[in-house]
Amino acid sequence: MSPARSSRRSPGSSGRGAPRSRSASGSKDASRGGAKSRSGAPGSKAKPRSAAAEKAIAARAAEHAAKSVRKADRPGAAKRAATARAGRASAPRRQNAPRGLGGEQVEGRQAVRELLLAGTRRVREVWVASDMDDSVVLDDIAELAMSVGVPVRDVTKAKLLAEARTEAPQGVLAKAAELPEAELEDLVTPHRGGKPFLLLVDGVTDPGNLGALLRSAECAGVTGVVLPRHRAVHVTPTVTKAAAGAVEYLPMALVGGLPTAIRQLQQAGIWVVGLDAAGDQPLFDLRLAADPVALVLGAEGAGLSRLVRERCDAVANIPLKGRIDSLNVAAAGALACFEVARGRLAR
Repeated sequence: MSPARSSRRSPGSSGRGAPRSRSASGSKDASRGGAKSRSGAPGSKAKPRSAAAEKAIAARAAEHAAKSVRKADRPGAAKRAATARAGRASAPRRQNAPRGLGGEQVEGRQAVRELLLAGTRRVREVWVASDMDDSVVLDDIAELAMSVGVPVRDVTKAKLLAEARTEAPQGVLAKAAELPEAELEDLVTPHRGGKPFLLLVDGVTDPGNLGALLRSAECAGVTGVVLPRHRAVHVTPTVTKAAAGAVEYLPMALVGGLPTAIRQLQQAGIWVVGLDAAGDQPLFDLRLAADPVALVLGAEGAGLSRLVRERCDAVANIPLKGRIDSLNVAAAGALACFEVARGRLAR
């Protein structure tokens, strides 16, 4: 063996074999020694912890203890539970909270004009599209608004369309206070010396139909409208536009259930007539002008609900001569309202 090779294998040499062996054994020993020292092996002395370390360990221990305590046993839990129960008892659940009539946003030229002319509720502002071609009508509405002290905002057509909730606001919209709710008891009192003429709507959900129905009702002289508080459309921007201002003149009441409202109307001496395709007698055979009357119209497709139908004093139908077997609620309601109006005009 050559001297060069024997020198590389010598213990003090810088060769790879022996140093790797020492490094591995040294690291293992150090690891074992460290583990023993941390575990508190006999003969070893633990290094004292700093104040910050002691504080951190105490905080972790307290956090762990808090997590292991039941929620009901935590400090203040009884008081919080009592407060929560009182809050639930005093405040109605969200899904059962009363819904108002609506009508805060009015869109369409005729609807906004009537809103300003009626003066029955506060109008906060009117938006007018300044870049419309036929701006003469819009200028008239703007002048009317300013004459009654309502601020007018000139905006682009694009901005107005972005704010609108109907497909065709006709270049104008208004923001107003919510329509006031009437009480059912107020609707049964004589109106301007005449007999009450009421319209009850049983679960109509299409805003276009409701708006058209309200417009016809106001024109026919209806003195009040009764709407269910739940599962029915109220006064949306589409309703105000289709009603063309009728919502400003028609007192409207919201009731929890139409059957109960019908019973109250009957007790007040009002004759309640339901309108249904399966009615017992033709509408035109009824004498509707002699007494206070309330017409009840059912939802699209479903018609009158069972309990509402049973509570009515009479259920009438509209004779049809064509091949289509039904009218929509807006058309049927318009015909029935003007049948009552015709009878009252003839007296």
